[in-house]
Amino acid sequence: MRQATTIADSRIATTVSAATTREFRDGAASRPLRVLHVVQGYTPAVGGSERVIQRLSEELVAHHGDRITVFTTDCRNAEAFPRPSFPRLALGWETLRGVDVRRFHVMRQLGPLLGPVQSAAFRLGVPLNDHLRTWYAGPIIPGLARAVRRFDADLVAATSFPLRHMYQALRGAHTSGRPCVLIGGIHPDDRWGYDRPMINRAAARADLYVAYTQLEARYVIERGASADRVEVIGVGVDPDEFANVDPEPMRRELGIGDAPVVGFIGQLGIHKGIEHLVAAMELVWLRHPGARLLIAGAYTVFAKRVEELVARLPGQQRDRVLLRFDFSEDDKPRLMSLLDVLAYPSQYESYGIAFLEAWAAAKPVIGCRCGAVAEVVRDDADGLLVPYADPRALAEAIGALLDDPGRARALGAAGRRRVRTDNSWRAIAARFREAYVRTIARASSGAEAGRPSPRAV
Repeated sequence: MRQATTIADSRIATTVSAATTREFRDGAASRPLRVLHVVQGYTPAVGGSERVIQRLSEELVAHHGDRITVFTTDCRNAEAFPRPSFPRLALGWETLRGVDVRRFHVMRQLGPLLGPVQSAAFRLGVPLNDHLRTWYAGPIIPGLARAVRRFDADLVAATSFPLRHMYQALRGAHTSGRPCVLIGGIHPDDRWGYDRPMINRAAARADLYVAYTQLEARYVIERGASADRVEVIGVGVDPDEFANVDPEPMRRELGIGDAPVVGFIGQLGIHKGIEHLVAAMELVWLRHPGARLLIAGAYTVFAKRVEELVARLPGQQRDRVLLRFDFSEDDKPRLMSLLDVLAYPSQYESYGIAFLEAWAAAKPVIGCRCGAVAEVVRDDADGLLVPYADPRALAEAIGALLDDPGRARALGAAGRRRVRTDNSWRAIAARFREAYVRTIARASSGAEAGRPSPRAV
């Protein structure tokens, strides 16, 4: 547990010294960075953005010697923010793999009251309904902006929209004179989540906006962000964790022999297209009656819907579905090793870490031809793309790969080459760090020259 004498909330961050300014401006960055990451959840919390910040923080500590602190919440996932009954994690400080983590209390009592109000306001187009949606989704963290303002760091980086802590991190950083990087994670096709003028204003005020794809970069630039302050950096995976994992022990454990396995491994949410995957498998089973469907992820509110979908299947088909909830990160490579195909028919993603994990295991993937996925998955090069909400097209793609194992292996191998070259966490963390250094240098040079920063405009 981190002691108060190590980092006290009362320590007011000071502006970067002249020597540090010259150091960053000259590109040397010889000393370790002091970075404050602000994120909605941190391990054992689950989610794509949560995983990104965890692995980025660990890499910066382990391979660059940086001092990384994370401010996060006492919730296991974003579903808990407006729901008072969901369990909590312990508050306070802890150190996890060299990263100092502080969990803040989330006030949840307003969620049940704001739920129907924000929904109606959004449906009717009431002015400022984006604020109502943001207060409902949360997290409402009393004192977070003040804690960010008082924390001693070279730079504050926060993820992800549309959540409320993004604005608190931006305000806390800028009121103390530090640069702020926003890692947006925007899903442009999700109107309720991301069609919010307040997001556009925040992105325009950031010292740097990090987008995961060119689609996201174009989206924020078209809505007011300065093109020279937007940078595209992908997400990463640990390729060696998924390589050469023997599937036989897990196959024996599940009693599935050598049956082909189609899998969905990731976040269980309403927009992930799982109902379309179940419908597609009813068609796949006509040609491949022995195939299994694996659905695995953290147990969420939507997981109940998944259980209902499976329960409605005829008995023989129901027995071919494997549900695995709340598995550990250590089990993910074992589950991925089972797959002949990863089918991830999501409506929208900011990137899609599941595709990288499948490729790291040399598995072929199927995604939908919409949003960022159409940029991440290269159709018929390292995966297949189908229309969203089209179970028949999805079934045809699954069947094509089950019918042609050689083609499936070739697509998986192409994906593995890609992640080893471009998407290892070592490479991604280095890109983030370079972006951080440039942002600190630019902010410091602007302060020396007396030029206004985005926060002052």
